[in-house]
Amino acid sequence: MRITKVLSVITGVLVSGAAAFQVQAAVNFTNLFSFSQTNGAFASAGLVQARDGNFYGTTAFGGSGSYGTIFQMTPSGAVTNLLSFGNTNGAGPRAGLVQGADGSFYGTTYNGGSNNAGTVFQLTTNAALTTLTTFALGTGGHPLAGLTLGQDGNFYGTTSFGGTNIGGTVFELMTNQTVTTLVSFDVNNSANTGNSPYAALVQANDGSLYGTTELGGTNGGYGTIFKLMTNGTFASLYSFSGTNGANPYAGLVRGSDGNFYGTAFSGGANGYGTVFRFATDGTLTTLASFGNTNGANPQAGLVQGSDGNFYGTTSAGGAYTNQSGLGYGTIFKLTTNGTLTTLVSFDGTNGASPQAALVQSVDGSFYGTTAQGGANGYGTVFRLSVIVPPPSFLAVAATGGTLTLTWSATVGQSYQMLYKTNLTQTVWNNLNSSLVATNFVMTTFDVVGPDPQRFYQILLLP
Repeated sequence: MRITKVLSVITGVLVSGAAAFQVQAAVNFTNLFSFSQTNGAFASAGLVQARDGNFYGTTAFGGSGSYGTIFQMTPSGAVTNLLSFGNTNGAGPRAGLVQGADGSFYGTTYNGGSNNAGTVFQLTTNAALTTLTTFALGTGGHPLAGLTLGQDGNFYGTTSFGGTNIGGTVFELMTNQTVTTLVSFDVNNSANTGNSPYAALVQANDGSLYGTTELGGTNGGYGTIFKLMTNGTFASLYSFSGTNGANPYAGLVRGSDGNFYGTAFSGGANGYGTVFRFATDGTLTTLASFGNTNGANPQAGLVQGSDGNFYGTTSAGGAYTNQSGLGYGTIFKLTTNGTLTTLVSFDGTNGASPQAALVQSVDGSFYGTTAQGGANGYGTVFRLSVIVPPPSFLAVAATGGTLTLTWSATVGQSYQMLYKTNLTQTVWNNLNSSLVATNFVMTTFDVVGPDPQRFYQILLLP
């Protein structure tokens, strides 16, 4: 096979022997909005992008009565305060919203309501709020998590406290507004099944609900992972041990590979928390342990981006520290093989203490909130765009009967080498299977012959 030309349709022609260099994804961070207390404060929940293209969220404090707010934000960052809670109709929402099939938004408040133990509410598109249920400690109270819209059309959620055993509950809210307690956790962990669920649930394809508890379990109270069928059948699947993570504040996310992924607030190799993968067979794998400088104490769950990588936040750590010696938090990317990259370190002025998961917009950017910092110190809303540079051929070398093709890459991205034997052909052929980059320089191989010539192209996969 005679090599007449080596092509990349994006970057042009490069000859064998070009110098290798590191290619990293460019990060474009924009602070879109800073809360001022009168329009909200302490945004501890993430955003949801509604069907109208706008983002909706909550703040735990601030507003006209300082009991928290619900707001709308356009993709460009224009914020409108839709509602200020008044305590009797709820107070202190710590969780985000979910949009129902009817277009309305549904959520929870941590406090307020007739028993001051929190509420579940509905907000219509014209900003009319209806309290659907008011919690009482005997049946569960103080929900920190938002709702999960089940396949059956009902909502499922958790309360961090209360229930018959005082250790929190899992509940079902039916379309007729009937609330059923499915599980009451034991605050004394007498059955080693965990207690104090802080996070929302995720529903698997089989209809089962999966979640975490911040405390309890069989290994000294470091928290658990559990499974719950909608008929109330409960199983504790895993107990954290501290060394592999402890005290998961956040819920799980189902990856495209069928496994669950999540974060633990503390524990791990350095004590600052972990990111883990949990397989359906009950195996837990620690993918990364935070070390403070690259982030610490993640309170939020993960989101899997359209590139297949996971993105998340840590509430502390990072490159900048405050007067107490703690970091302001970070945004990170994690590949499925456990390569952790810090994308942003907050410094206070651009936000501090992000406690919520990111959401990826239809435009590919990630949007999120910080509970503190910003221009007024009451938290922010931000946008993060990760721009992956195109690959470039770096070297082509023939040794014996083997041709080695080398190109620049971004760690965690997937690439496909293509070829054709004539430039007039319209279809490119896959040379080998696609590759996930584990380094800034990647190689693949071709056998010389039988074609008299081949043209090559390296493609960055979505």
